[in-house]
Amino acid sequence: MAIIRAFQGIRPKEGLAERIAALPYDVYSEAEAREEVKKEPMSFLKIDRAETQFPEGTDPYSPQVYQKAHDILKEMLEAGEFCKDSSACYYLYELTMDGRSQTGLVACASIDDYLNGVIKKHENTRLDKELDRIRHVDICNAQTGPIFLAYRKQECLQELFAEIREEKAVFDFVSPDGIRHRGWKIQDADDIILIAAAFGKVDEIYIADGHHRAASAVKVGLRRREENPGYTGREEFNYFLSVLFPDEELKILSYNRIVKDLNGQDKSGYMIRLKEVFEVSECAGAAGPKAKGELGMYLDGTWYALKIKEQYKSQDPVDGLDVSVLQNEILGPVLGIEDPKTDKRIDFVGGIRGLKELERRVDAEGGAAFAMYPTSIGELFAVADAGRLMPPKSTWFEPKLRSGLFIHSLK
Repeated sequence: MAIIRAFQGIRPKEGLAERIAALPYDVYSEAEAREEVKKEPMSFLKIDRAETQFPEGTDPYSPQVYQKAHDILKEMLEAGEFCKDSSACYYLYELTMDGRSQTGLVACASIDDYLNGVIKKHENTRLDKELDRIRHVDICNAQTGPIFLAYRKQECLQELFAEIREEKAVFDFVSPDGIRHRGWKIQDADDIILIAAAFGKVDEIYIADGHHRAASAVKVGLRRREENPGYTGREEFNYFLSVLFPDEELKILSYNRIVKDLNGQDKSGYMIRLKEVFEVSECAGAAGPKAKGELGMYLDGTWYALKIKEQYKSQDPVDGLDVSVLQNEILGPVLGIEDPKTDKRIDFVGGIRGLKELERRVDAEGGAAFAMYPTSIGELFAVADAGRLMPPKSTWFEPKLRSGLFIHSLK
């Protein structure tokens, strides 16, 4: 059963959350991160992307950069810009986008639950990306970016969280992208016991987003165990910062694909191959898919509706995904994209950017764009329950969690 633990959170001083909160470190290019920190000097990006504090051209993976992240966090704590709660608490974090809210529990999950499969994965991780966050967590002695977890809704928790949301929030602001962020501290002893007991009855928790941050936090914890052979299991390094959301509140957007060329084929030959797998019809305007088994394609200034033929559908949790059918039947064998993780001829565009972005890119660069129907949370759970992995870039979650609102110290 899941161990979901309260912790002494490090949080922005009252009134500073709006200035400190930042999108995840890997959303930005270096140039974008530098611009954000220039616009808002208190942005948490100066800790998550400490290369912004050095001249351009500085190696972002150099020891001095990670040490700078540690030093800035220490300075902000000493200056009172962050405060650390005196007792272990849970927290609620609500995000509201386009009138729809989702409320997550901010807590610490167990590295043992990650290792024994209570916390389930659906993506592979890359060692280079892991190493970056391993160094960041290890040198900062803190986890600064929460892992986005999902669980099947527990009614008793929903009722409690609804009551807590009636209380005064510890922060309440609207970020520049129009998303409202609110947070509450849960310090009542009875509430803490109830929450821990409720998750103690949960068999499966799923990583929705943050596979690299989770893997990095676990590896730091294992390293600390080696360094402290007498560890008891209650030390902070045995746990990692998480925000856990009930499945029914989550919304997954599409993760669309752009291929830069037709792999040496002319349009007519390519369309013949495409029609072997899909029922294809030309559309008068922009055509996004309306249901599972449907895709939109933009090619040569024209939108096409694609519908997967019955013989290419599957009940397998991975092979039955729309992104898998496209990869296995078209992107790989027809367009030559054998490894979408590394092939420079394919790019991925989050659905939040809309169909116009696909049109703009193809009109400017050529090739073809595929608008996908979003993978569902149920499909994500099914893949993880089967111990399988999704193709790269199968899910896009919105809204994004902000870093800097909650920090977990490993001290």
